[in-house]
Parts: sequence; structure tokens; C-alpha cells
Amino acid sequence: MSRILKIIALSAFTALSGCGNSPGINPLFIRAADAQGADRAHRSVERPYMLRPNDQLRVQVYNEPSISGDYQVDSAGYISVPLAGRVKASGRTAGQLEQAIVAALSRGMLKDPRVNVQVSNYAAFYIHGEVKKSGEYPYRPGLTVMDAVATAGGFTYRADESKAVVRRAGDNVDSVVPLDRTISVSPGDNIKIPERFF
Repeated sequence: MSRILKIIALSAFTALSGCGNSPGINPLFIRAADAQGADRAHRSVERPYMLRPNDQLRVQVYNEPSISGDYQVDSAGYISVPLAGRVKASGRTAGQLEQAIVAALSRGMLKDPRVNVQVSNYAAFYIHGEVKKSGEYPYRPGLTVMDAVATAGGFTYRADESKAVVRRAGDNVDSVVPLDRTISVSPGDNIKIPERFF
């Protein structure tokens, strides 16, 4: 009986070894490829952009030229729209703001208003510390911390090129982020490149 079990076990081992040596069927390679694909998919999924103070918006209300126009989100996070009043914009997506404006206009004189909101200009971001040109720069979607460093002329010779200190817009807390990872920047963010210790 034990001899039969040994033969079965040896046959199973041989079959598995053959599969492992077959081109394109290495289970370790498949697992690694799947993990890399999942990681790429995870990184490619972007969160919808949340509106912030100082964003400039283009609001179009169809057949209502007196309401359509350019609006800036104020420091409190609102825009003032004729016939709709002050509408909260900050912390909402453009689509959510559209719905809020539709609801506000529907309570007034307009029936079934159609609204479109687009960001025409984002709030700036700020970078300082050990970069060649500290200052305020225009934000663009997809911006990363390393892109921000390049926009500011690159690192100085004193810079610690391994990390940055980021304060997100609206936060009072600084976060240290590693520069060997892709770190996204949002409008209004404040980035500091620290000095390295010699």
C-alpha cells in the first residue's frame, strides 16, 4: 500500500515539475504578473477632483445667459449664482455642484434647469525650501511632487532628494512623503523640500 502511495506522489510531483518548467506556465510568474497588473490598475484609478477655494469655474445654465459665466470659489468655499444664491462648492465634485445649482434654481423661477460646471482654472500650489525657484505655480491635473520640483527649477545642491514635506490644502498637519514614490499634488498644496544633513 505504501509503495502505491509513493508511486502516486512521485507521479504528481513529476507532473507539477513539468508544468513549472513549461514555457509561460510558471505559477510564480503568473502571480507576479497579476500582482503587477493589479498594482497598475490601482494606481491608474484617480479619485474625482474635489473643488477648492480659489478654483475658477465656468458655469453654463442652458438658455440663461444672464446666469451663465465665470465664478471663483471664495475663501469660505461658496460661489454666488444669480437666482440660486450662495451655493457650497468646496468639497464637491463638479457634478455634485451641478446638482446643487439645479436644486437651488428649481426652488426659484426656473423649471427643469440644465447646468454644466467645468473647472477653468485651478488654485495654485506652493513649493519652497531647497528648490531653485520657490514660489506659487499653476496647478495642472496629474501633477506629482517630482513634477512640482521640476517646475521650480529642480533641487538645490543642499536638498534632501529622498523626501518632501507636504501640507495639503485645508489641513494644518505636515506629512513627510518619500520621493521614490509617485505622490500626487492637489491645488492649494504647500510643498517643502528639506535640507539634507551633511
